[in-house]
Amino acid sequence: MMSDPEESVRLQGFGEMTLRTAIATVMLLAPRERAEAAIFRVRDDVRLAASEIAELAADWGITPMAEIRSPRLVPEQHWPEIVRGMVREAPLPSLMVAFLLGVLVTRR
Repeated sequence: MMSDPEESVRLQGFGEMTLRTAIATVMLLAPRERAEAAIFRVRDDVRLAASEIAELAADWGITPMAEIRSPRLVPEQHWPEIVRGMVREAPLPSLMVAFLLGVLVTRR
């Protein structure tokens, strides 16, 4: 079935967008998340099958993101940014315990 790339669809968890944008977004996801992704046509609220998504992506030249297996291929991570991200997502009691442990370690 030929689909219009500008057709309005809803990508679960991302909102409403064009079909081409939704398929490009799905192809950027990790394989497990890609398999769980759901695209619904706005006009009739029908879910596109995974095979249809893969076929449209191949027709439009959208390739899935490659899995990075080697640690050498992963860009160098910056520890301050990693810690800052962990602190933003951590609950307050965990932060208090970590702070107190840090104080105890530095005093010894």
